[in-house]
Amino acid sequence: MISPNDITVNVIASIIASAFFLAAGFIWGKYKERRREFGRNLEEYDFYPFTVTRENFGEFNLNNFRLGMHYFLKNEDHTAARQLIFIGEQSNVREKLEPAEQKEYAHLFEKYEGKKIIDDTQEFLANYERIVRLVGKSFPNTGIEILLHNLADPAHSLITLENNVTGRHLRDGATNLLIDFKRRQLTNEDKLNYELNIGSRKFKCTSIPIKRKDFGIVGGICINIDANYITEEVLKDRQRIETWFQNFLRTDMQLDENILSKDEYAKALKGKRHFKDESV
Repeated sequence: MISPNDITVNVIASIIASAFFLAAGFIWGKYKERRREFGRNLEEYDFYPFTVTRENFGEFNLNNFRLGMHYFLKNEDHTAARQLIFIGEQSNVREKLEPAEQKEYAHLFEKYEGKKIIDDTQEFLANYERIVRLVGKSFPNTGIEILLHNLADPAHSLITLENNVTGRHLRDGATNLLIDFKRRQLTNEDKLNYELNIGSRKFKCTSIPIKRKDFGIVGGICINIDANYITEEVLKDRQRIETWFQNFLRTDMQLDENILSKDEYAKALKGKRHFKDESV
């Protein structure tokens, strides 16, 4: 016959054992998370799949990608493998791999949750979409185009476009923008205030890469000013100049806010009219 004391001991022992296994499971889960979190960056490996040629052009290196793919199928590094997948998606790697390798890539993609990488990038860029859209709508009919590329999908990268002067459409590709961004990243160059001459068209442009800590360059904001429109149409006569500046300075509402420093605010109350006004 089992005594009440034996039942109590067994219950306590079961509770302790359950608590032990629960704690062990929690610690193991945290350990796996830490392994994922503190992996190496892809560029620390010899098979980083992006190289610069002698002519200083950046290009995707398919052989290095293959080496990385096989390595991360056998050796786990959550950080570097996801970076490899991201670069692969940017470079349309599925179309470049042999059929047998495509199956291996699909395995890699599933193992490291590649779908989540793409979805997270789209979510990451959502706020940039709003910024580009609102900046563009601030300067309508001025010949100043602003757009946003999602470089996780370079074949259909154009996701936001305001004040269209280049004739492109949403979901158009990014041409060589990604490669040029990466090349300039390696040489620490900005893509600022550059001129483009395409046939009879002329543009002043600035392109700004959007970087994400875990994946590098994931998007790009481009500002394109139609230089010929400004010089040949807007500056043609006084009325067109006035119309352009009316569009440039157009407002939709008036608010009671102060954006000046204390000193500038005091000078404004005394009659200072602009930042180069030295009369006050």
